[in-house]
Amino acid sequence: MPSRQRSPLSIVDELSALPFPEQEGRPGIGDGGWSGPGHHVAVLRRSRDFWDDRGEEIVAAGEQELEADLAALVAVLAARWGSPTTVDLWPYLSVDNPDPDYVAPEPLSFLSNVTGTMRVWHLPPSDRWLALTIGQADPEFPLELLAAVGEASSLPR
Repeated sequence: MPSRQRSPLSIVDELSALPFPEQEGRPGIGDGGWSGPGHHVAVLRRSRDFWDDRGEEIVAAGEQELEADLAALVAVLAARWGSPTTVDLWPYLSVDNPDPDYVAPEPLSFLSNVTGTMRVWHLPPSDRWLALTIGQADPEFPLELLAAVGEASSLPR
């Protein structure tokens, strides 16, 4: 039986309400999602990969498609929760942290390694935040439209 592809909005809604697990795992939400204590991450959409051809036009086309999807989803969520805040993820890379043992909480550690910024909403009435971003783990890998949910304590306002 073929699997039914779910809309990014339905995945976001499910992630927002899903309890956090006690250990790392894959909850089966979205294509390639995972969860852990205090966080969920879902891949809402992927571009093609760039192993065979990383031409400017091909990469730009993938970026434009995902940017359009991101803009549409941001518009829907902004109507629901107001305008998002843009969060710079550089501090979560721990490059400039004076504590050499500092490790950012998940999903911020992961996100800071695949993108530079994310759009964030603090979800009323919960103590969670939801973020959307486009990330890429490596130049040959696909671009990914990502949704992440985390505990409010992991992302100071």
